[in-house]
Amino acid sequence: MHEFAVEADSDVRLDLFLAAHLDISRTQAATLIATGHVSVSGRREKASYRPRRGDTISANIPPPSGRDVHPEDIPLSVVFEDEHLLVVDKPAGMVVHPAPGNWSGTLVNALMGRKGSLSTSGGEDRAGIVHRLDKETSGMLLVAKSDRIHRILSTALAARRIVRRYAVLTWGHLVSDRQTVDAPIGRDPRDRTRMAIVSTGRHAKTEFVRLARFDSTELLRAHLHTGRTHQIRVHLASIGHPVAGDDRYGGGGGRRLIQLPPNRNFLHAALLRFRHPVSGAPVELRSPLPDDLARSLAAAGFDQLGDHSDPLDFLGFYRSDD
Repeated sequence: MHEFAVEADSDVRLDLFLAAHLDISRTQAATLIATGHVSVSGRREKASYRPRRGDTISANIPPPSGRDVHPEDIPLSVVFEDEHLLVVDKPAGMVVHPAPGNWSGTLVNALMGRKGSLSTSGGEDRAGIVHRLDKETSGMLLVAKSDRIHRILSTALAARRIVRRYAVLTWGHLVSDRQTVDAPIGRDPRDRTRMAIVSTGRHAKTEFVRLARFDSTELLRAHLHTGRTHQIRVHLASIGHPVAGDDRYGGGGGRRLIQLPPNRNFLHAALLRFRHPVSGAPVELRSPLPDDLARSLAAAGFDQLGDHSDPLDFLGFYRSDD
């Protein structure tokens, strides 16, 4: 079950509101409304309804008909685990949850194969998943073992109490060492498989800090203040500096120049910092650059590692200056 509190009156229809908040198409949103899977403060409304301040919109996305999610014995790199949650270091190439074209081999299949408990609030096909990473992106993500922990972590994410930092190599050079992009993101009206900067999109803010500058690229630290689909990729593309290797948003050219493997973005969720949802103890987890990205960074021009085993540590990526 997904719930959204409406903080102000809106001119946006209910189907468009849901499409933006659930990252689905308007047609899918309208179908959910028509089939009774959406309520507004406990009542049914039409797709044309304009949400008002104080409304609570609830949406239940049923699992795909005829598709069961099966446990699979897939090895996972787990960097933290206790009885409440775990943090997985996802490899590039792994899809997070089942969807058309990827019904098996996903992170959810692998999590179910571990036999432990997982939250179910997002549905069986998203069991345990608190937030997601793109298929081509590597790094850490949170997994909840119960619905209660899922709610606590989701609330902390929405309140920006969970710090997520990404290492990203981008084409070209920013205008300054620090740059913030604050621009709303929604479905691209010309291509529903893409996201774009659109006036009707959801608020999105990303901070970028330059860590190293090379001839054709720069290594940046990206700090997410919000968690929109493809946020870092869309924000960098919008300022003319797409993520290296990102074929969808204009950064795929020159892949061979930096020895980046096919179907791989230079985007890695390298730091996760939060307070434990039960004990309140601070937790900070790090994921060094995977070997493929370390080799690509060297090809881009980084040759100063010396005795350090992690380029990100050498370049000050983990420094706490939030």
